[in-house]
Amino acid sequence: MTSSFGSWSSPFTAAQIAQASPRIEGALFVGDEIWWGESVPSEGGRIAVRSSTGEVILPAPWNARSRVHEYGGGSWTADADGTLFFVDKDDQRVYRMPRGGAPDPLTAQGAAFGGLRLQHGRLLAVREDLRPAQHLRAIVEIPLDGSAAADDDSAVRVFISTSGFVAHPALSPDGTRIAWVQWSGIKMPWEQALLHIAPVDGDEIASISTHAALQPEWAGEDELLYLDDPSGRWNLHRVRVADGRNPLSPQPVAPADADTGGGLWVLGNRWYQPLHDGRIVAVRTNGDDEIVLIGAEGQVELLTLPITAGTSIDDAHGSRVLISGAGATVGSGLWCIDVDHGAVTTVTGGDEAKAAWVPRARPVTFDGPHGPVHAFDYPPTTPDATGPEGALPPYIVMVHGGPTSHVSGAASTAYAYWTSRGIGVLDVNYGGSTGYGRAYRERLDGAWGVVDVDDVIAAARGMADAGLADPARIAIRGGSAGGWTVLCALVRGGTFGAGISRYGVADLRMLAADTHDFEAHYLNGLVGPLPEAEAVYIERSPLTHVDRIDVPVLLEQGSEDRVVPPAQSEVIRDALAARGVPHEYVLFEGEGHGFRAAETIIASLETELRFLGRVFGFEPQL
Repeated sequence: MTSSFGSWSSPFTAAQIAQASPRIEGALFVGDEIWWGESVPSEGGRIAVRSSTGEVILPAPWNARSRVHEYGGGSWTADADGTLFFVDKDDQRVYRMPRGGAPDPLTAQGAAFGGLRLQHGRLLAVREDLRPAQHLRAIVEIPLDGSAAADDDSAVRVFISTSGFVAHPALSPDGTRIAWVQWSGIKMPWEQALLHIAPVDGDEIASISTHAALQPEWAGEDELLYLDDPSGRWNLHRVRVADGRNPLSPQPVAPADADTGGGLWVLGNRWYQPLHDGRIVAVRTNGDDEIVLIGAEGQVELLTLPITAGTSIDDAHGSRVLISGAGATVGSGLWCIDVDHGAVTTVTGGDEAKAAWVPRARPVTFDGPHGPVHAFDYPPTTPDATGPEGALPPYIVMVHGGPTSHVSGAASTAYAYWTSRGIGVLDVNYGGSTGYGRAYRERLDGAWGVVDVDDVIAAARGMADAGLADPARIAIRGGSAGGWTVLCALVRGGTFGAGISRYGVADLRMLAADTHDFEAHYLNGLVGPLPEAEAVYIERSPLTHVDRIDVPVLLEQGSEDRVVPPAQSEVIRDALAARGVPHEYVLFEGEGHGFRAAETIIASLETELRFLGRVFGFEPQL
């Protein structure tokens, strides 16, 4: 059947997308079971903990979500007997919950916790003091007997306290030393982060010279693994600690022209897991993800798995490994892999994509003014309709947030919502993205609002020049830092016929004044330091040049967003209204930085589809 692009009938409703493949928030082997964290959109996006037995370990209304470093992560862990330890979203205290019992607090009010790790019977965490006069961060050990739950939490053992930032605590097998990652905050962790080792009963800290260290893990009493990128790629390294204290020269482990590592936005990320026999399971990213088994002598075996995107190597026990992510032909999920026997078991999610309806991502590269621009193309796909002869489909250019972040090609019902209706999707990893090495990542240094905009424009024009997209009907959509790029690209003009900004940055000076501690100096590297670069901040900000925006704009915002407050969207709304530029502004009550509740996801998708239908002249089928 011939039908206008954008008007095709689709089996994917917004309600289905809201309840689609789960977002996994960590996974563990717990006795004979597998536990995992999972976002529940129908319950306001709370993080529940579930078991492979079908039991909901952490029921409503409890919500395992950390606010450390604002983005949280590592909000739960468990012991082999089934005792759950979690951070509650509302008060940020750590709770202990025996299986079938009620949660009891282990920490006092006034601090947030994240990055929980239970090692050798000891509960480690990253603590952030929430008192304005303090605001220190620390690597701590939380006593399991509840003695730190009183108002005075002096029972919490502090290994290191700093006005900077810390992550990834790792306790040595004998419990005598602790390793962690630390950065000052003047630089972001992917720019410069140090690896430290200290005795648990002393204050002498040994430092290993690193560029952007990640995820230390002990591989023996005197051997430490970690990630770093001195070669321009995050690779595994191994260092021996002589006489139990002084580290020797680190050695790379099976180096590759790919990244085992990424932006340290959240505390729960795991890019590799050492096995009991010296082997290592690791993810390698070069656009897409691949998963490898590294032998004790450095030999590398590629594991044949369905996972190619968003990979986290969550836990290991014996020869079994838990890996979450998504793939070219499967939705997001969690898998258990036995590396000795080759067995691959789907624990949750991982639904096979219907090829007739869900397009397979096509890696594409375009020539840009700053070098190659990498992206993934999701063309319109349906078994039931074709576009009119000679017509080209509308496209949405997706811009990820961060900006130091990454997208990989994966089966996505969220994208099929668009492609099954005859609207193509182009997901762009503009300069500044991770997953292509340090040089590609640093392309954005000092050039945010320039390189990212040049790259998305180059990608959009590349699709149009190739005869794959209607040049008059290309929209651009992004959230947070991606929303900034949307607004900057609309200011530039000439390429995009509409823009969708989700909690996007409009004014750099406002962002610098309002942003939280974790990103307090992020703009120094992306744009320049204040006050020296104030003229650049003004010139780059979309608000300064809002008079140049001459296409319809949809602005979406969460009322409780503390990363990019509503004022950022509202100044653009007011400026567009003053000039009579067609626009819509939707404020979602109770939402923060990113939309989690099912009703919000539904309303947002349907609003966007109707908006594009009005702008591009098609009648959408909701």
